[in-house]
Amino acid sequence: QVQLVESGGGLVQPGGSLRLSCAASERTYSDYTMAWFRQAPGKEREFVATIRWNAGSTYYADSVKGRFTISRDNAKNTVYLQMNSLKPEDTAVYYCASRVGGIRDRAYEYNYWGQGTQVTVSS
Repeated sequence: QVQLVESGGGLVQPGGSLRLSCAASERTYSDYTMAWFRQAPGKEREFVATIRWNAGSTYYADSVKGRFTISRDNAKNTVYLQMNSLKPEDTAVYYCASRVGGIRDRAYEYNYWGQGTQVTVSS
């Protein structure tokens, strides 16, 4: 079973940047897809970005397109989420997730989840 551990969250001012990391406990095979979701208080978990390990193809939610970048380091078994131009509405707990198979943007289609890391955007 894959275990995922997120890190890199924190408090940042509007317009600032953060980079989240998600380390997988074992080698992720080429047919894995990794993703980031987020959940704000009182709201449902929403899709942020996803990436395929093999081809590196990516897909983003419209709300973060052009501001966030998802990437992976195969040697380190780690996925990153670079977040720039952060807004107060980006405040949420961010979760890393993985699945076997292609890109999806629905939480229920992901099998493995990390514990989450808090991101707070506030002045």
